[in-house]
Amino acid sequence: MSRDHDISRRLRRGASVRWGALALVAPLAGCAVGPNFVTPPAPVAASWREAHVPSIKTNRQNYRNWWTVYRDPTLNRLVDLAYEQNLTLMEAGARVIKARASLGIAIGEFFPQTQQLNGSGDYMQPSRSDATSNPYNTLDRQFWRVNLGGQVAWELDFWGKFRRGVESADAAYLATIASYDDVLVTLIGDVASTYISIRTLQQQIAIAKDNVVKQKQALALAQARYKGGATSELDPLQAENVLAQTQSAIPQLTAQMQKQENALRVLLGMTPASLDGLLAHSKGIPSTSANVAVGIPAELLRRRPDIRAAELKAAAQSAQVGVAEADLFPAFSLGGVIGTLASSTNGHSLNQLFSPQSITFAFGPSFSWPILNYGQITNNVRVQDAELQALLINYQNTVLKAQREVEDGLSAVVQGRQQVAYLKRSVTAASQALVIALQQYQLGSRDFTTVLTAEQNLYQAQNNLAVAQGNVSVGLTMTYRALGGGWQIREGHDFVNEPTRAEMRARTNWGDVLPPADQPQPAAPGLPSPSDIGPTVRAPQW
Repeated sequence: MSRDHDISRRLRRGASVRWGALALVAPLAGCAVGPNFVTPPAPVAASWREAHVPSIKTNRQNYRNWWTVYRDPTLNRLVDLAYEQNLTLMEAGARVIKARASLGIAIGEFFPQTQQLNGSGDYMQPSRSDATSNPYNTLDRQFWRVNLGGQVAWELDFWGKFRRGVESADAAYLATIASYDDVLVTLIGDVASTYISIRTLQQQIAIAKDNVVKQKQALALAQARYKGGATSELDPLQAENVLAQTQSAIPQLTAQMQKQENALRVLLGMTPASLDGLLAHSKGIPSTSANVAVGIPAELLRRRPDIRAAELKAAAQSAQVGVAEADLFPAFSLGGVIGTLASSTNGHSLNQLFSPQSITFAFGPSFSWPILNYGQITNNVRVQDAELQALLINYQNTVLKAQREVEDGLSAVVQGRQQVAYLKRSVTAASQALVIALQQYQLGSRDFTTVLTAEQNLYQAQNNLAVAQGNVSVGLTMTYRALGGGWQIREGHDFVNEPTRAEMRARTNWGDVLPPADQPQPAAPGLPSPSDIGPTVRAPQW
């Protein structure tokens, strides 16, 4: 995903007639000190370790709405609500708007950097008792003086300092969009994982309650045999012990479920309130599809927004090296001043303020060169270059971490499915063993210890199965989240919602940077395809 930040080319592509002032800079566009950013080689595996498993498919897939593989309408609704209401995502969207405005500041450096208009007017009534206050010897009359002036200075972008600045701001803007996408991917994954955890805990609570019913029946049988003199009091006491332990798991699981519901409320941007309306129609633990399409590792470089963000941050820093290096060379500027002065002491009238004899002006080139900087500029270049190297390494490390996360998710799915298969056999055997143990105890051929063991084994096996099934679904969520899918749902939408836009526009004039909802929104540039190199350099956003 190499992006050659040739700002002169992008200026020519994005310029319009109203950019006529930039024509003076174009002849200098061929000279830009500093490195041109090149994406470092990424350590990418040829295939996934689990690719040999028949259910793992490596064909290219669309991961835009990956959570729909669970076929759970409630989960679909939760994802929609989180996208609309999550406050962390809104914060990331506001930072995109900030970066867009910062890009306008950087582009503004192409225009004259200093424009100043000043003026003054004096009216004097000299004191007749103090000669020093009457330098013009006009004790018998008043006098006035008016002067207007302006100055302008335009540092030419001879060494590419300002072009590198735009390049850096442009990459930083795209990086905030990629960071927004990363927040969205994380948000969707968290919503899905939290929802699956809630459904898993609901299943565990239902299992505990079902086993409480079974264990109460065994207790009643033990009490009946004790009252009939067929056994000692030990049997009902042991039955009560096992029953109470199972009952104690219910409040513990309920507390865990409420904790997950609290986390879900935060993800949905909701205050503490009941989620019964959203979670009422339970379908149990969301089931996974038989096959998992993961593509190939190299596709992560395009799809995962955190990898894009890491690359773009490095690109922005690469341009900062050029900005720092430009300070080593002389700065050439064009400047000028113009002014006019009229005063009654010179016999002028006010309408002569703009007459030729009242106007003075001067213009010409200048340069400055900080040759005695005591190594400060050179060391600043080194600082920027070291930061670039750190970001390049961070990019490579991000690629490695992304592959690890996918591998972790695939392992959880593949190994978890094997565990589920074994636990299903365990539950079937434990259920049958309990039936037989109760029958034999009732007939007196077995002691109550066999029943207790069978009850505990059944509850443990059923609980383990529910946890394992939930882990498989969470593992699939981890996989799709690690693959970087889901951020595509923001396409066609702005980064801040209408209430936020209205609040911001009520405070500040945002112009075209933040248009109202009834006007076309500016393009939200992402990197959805290999042919997309990002947006053109945009005009200043005042």
